[in-house]
Amino acid sequence: MNAYFQFHSKLDSFRLFSMEHLVTIAIIIILCILPFVTRNQYKKDGKRRLFRFPLAFLLLISDVLQHLWLVEENAWSIKRDLPLHLSDLVVILAIIMLLTKSNKLFQFMYFAGIGSSIQAILTPNLGRYSFPHFQYIEFFISHGGVILACMFMIAAFNYRPTIRALWVTVLIVNLYAACVFFLNKLLGSNYLYIMKKPKTPSLLDYLGPWPWYLLSMEIVMIVSFYILYIPFWRKIRDSSGVS
Repeated sequence: MNAYFQFHSKLDSFRLFSMEHLVTIAIIIILCILPFVTRNQYKKDGKRRLFRFPLAFLLLISDVLQHLWLVEENAWSIKRDLPLHLSDLVVILAIIMLLTKSNKLFQFMYFAGIGSSIQAILTPNLGRYSFPHFQYIEFFISHGGVILACMFMIAAFNYRPTIRALWVTVLIVNLYAACVFFLNKLLGSNYLYIMKKPKTPSLLDYLGPWPWYLLSMEIVMIVSFYILYIPFWRKIRDSSGVS
């Protein structure tokens, strides 16, 4: 059992799009569809709380256990383990969104939360933490939970993202990245992978050398946000009678 909790894991390395990875992705997709299949159950706020609070608690416990595990393994590092990567920060924001039912926070989370979580799920930086290591399970619970939280807010509260929110999110992410850049300089860290690419395979491998991949990341971010908006763009056009 200790092998599944060791920081210096002796398990086989995580393999991108292996069977275990594909099955995990499939489970997350199915869970994210469920709120829409059962959306009639969430007409009353009491029923919504039965989903919101347990999911927020699960995300909180997952995040806390992650840091406690690192501390227990004498492996927590200020250069690596602050929740400054966007895909880590949005886990905390998802908890707040679920507890407060904030539509304004949802607007940001729909683009930044889902976008960063999808990228993390498709190209996780897991090294030797393959299934069923604690880090593997915690990673996919956290990032899958962010997407599930956003899907629930759409299905249960009928929240909808807007084009204005898309561009506000782009602005916020860029301002946040600028702040993190200077923090990286101070700490000698690489949060948001602004200073260099991660060692494991990722989308950044196809976006050119540093610093040019930063510009490519900007373009990919905007394009991905627009792709996320497509289902609602079509619905707005259909409802307005535009052909």
